[in-house]
Amino acid sequence: MEVFSVGIKGKDVHQVEAETLSVAEALEHLKVGGLDRVVAVKVNGIPCDLSAEIGPDTELEPIYLHSDEGLEILRHSTSHVMAMAVRELFPGVKVTIGPAVKDGFYYDFDYERPFREDDLPRVEEKMKEIIKANLPFARKEMVVSEAVAFFKAQGEDYKVELIEDLGVETVSLYTQGNFTDLCLGPHIPSTGMIKAFHLVKVAGAYWRGDEHRPMLSRIYGVGFSDRKQLKKHLHMLEEARKRNHVKLGTQLELFSTHEEVGAGMVVWHPNGAMLRYLLEDFEISEHLKRGYELAKGPEILKTDLWKKSGHFDNYRENMYFTEIDGLSYGIKPMNCLSHMLIYGSKIRSYRDLPKRYFELGTVHRHERSGVLNGLFRVREFTQDDAHILCTPEQLNGEIKGVLDFVKDVMGIFQFDYELEISTRPEKSIGSDEDWELATEALIKAMDELQLNYEINEGDGAFYGPKIDVKLEDALGRKWQCATIQCDFTLPEKFDLAFIGRDGGKHRPVMIHRVSPGDTRRY
Repeated sequence: MEVFSVGIKGKDVHQVEAETLSVAEALEHLKVGGLDRVVAVKVNGIPCDLSAEIGPDTELEPIYLHSDEGLEILRHSTSHVMAMAVRELFPGVKVTIGPAVKDGFYYDFDYERPFREDDLPRVEEKMKEIIKANLPFARKEMVVSEAVAFFKAQGEDYKVELIEDLGVETVSLYTQGNFTDLCLGPHIPSTGMIKAFHLVKVAGAYWRGDEHRPMLSRIYGVGFSDRKQLKKHLHMLEEARKRNHVKLGTQLELFSTHEEVGAGMVVWHPNGAMLRYLLEDFEISEHLKRGYELAKGPEILKTDLWKKSGHFDNYRENMYFTEIDGLSYGIKPMNCLSHMLIYGSKIRSYRDLPKRYFELGTVHRHERSGVLNGLFRVREFTQDDAHILCTPEQLNGEIKGVLDFVKDVMGIFQFDYELEISTRPEKSIGSDEDWELATEALIKAMDELQLNYEINEGDGAFYGPKIDVKLEDALGRKWQCATIQCDFTLPEKFDLAFIGRDGGKHRPVMIHRVSPGDTRRY
């Protein structure tokens, strides 16, 4: 017999004598309340299945079904059940990946035809059969060579690719009934714990997000800890359908899209064009009141300029290119280059700063077809883009000025919003010192204004960190809108300067900012 020292985090440690001890057995010995609602447990801080065996000195932290972590585990487990159902209903289908997402889950499949909405009731019924059977989720460790052989024998090429790309010696597999999937886990104890789910839609998705790889069929579902929460969410989805802006845009004759025009391209009707005019007139008036100057750059610029700015190396997959007289040109996805050229067209004094250039600039971005979504994600749009060039001493005041501008405009439209600071991404330009200075400037301004914000690690622009403003709509959904980006790097690349009080040349700082957003978002 072995003596196990186990305890719930923050509580007394107990001694248990046993040959071996599982998480579930330890919880029973410790008389943990609500065991029927525990989906998994953190063992010394690491999430594990209830069936996992523990070591002699262990701290346990139950993960309950209603918690965020518990719901994620429940939803991921439900995606495994959906994959099992699809395998049973559609012989020859290949399964790829199936994660939990906000409010639900999805799974991508490779089948001889795309799945349709009318396939979903059949899949859902089969899932209910699997859930009723209350099949346990069983974990097994397997060396990579055995796992590759196992999935090859089943014709699951996508699983083989995933395993071979992991670069590990062993992988974990989970089995419920006759279905086995590659997965890190943990999972709920058995399928019977799934009480409230619904399959909502099908869509296309490229394998690993690569448009050069196979197009897969994605089935989306939602899942909750109880039917009351599911019913509430389904009601919200129904309300969202009633408020669908594409449907309303057609009924009100504001805009339309046409296959012969191209995906992500919007045709504005007279009603919509008038609405845009009124909004743009408002935008111009508000900017002029705050000391901005109107500017306008060309729609295309030579590719060499995009290489100089770093866009070609860091953003070109989102750009369109063309050729004129044997020279390569890039269609602009942003307006900053022209504004920097305006600034650099003459010698500037510290007395001239800050310079605030504003443009209602139409930009083009090569969005993948799978993410296009009405007016929310398009390939051509007009944004209220501005660039502020200022001295380092003026930076704090200018950031606060933009935040006040955002507050004013959101108040006019009665929008509720949240703030995030997004930090340096893996793919970026500039020195560590510049990134640190820029990030500190954003944090300082937010703190001094006593604004609440979250840190969004690694989601900044490639040239600088940013403050993102996320609106909340009538249904509680969050949408990215305004942004404030602090940039020490591009002024360096374009050798921008001003003459300081000491008569010497100094480098300005640039703020890229979109205040309310772009005119397609209203």
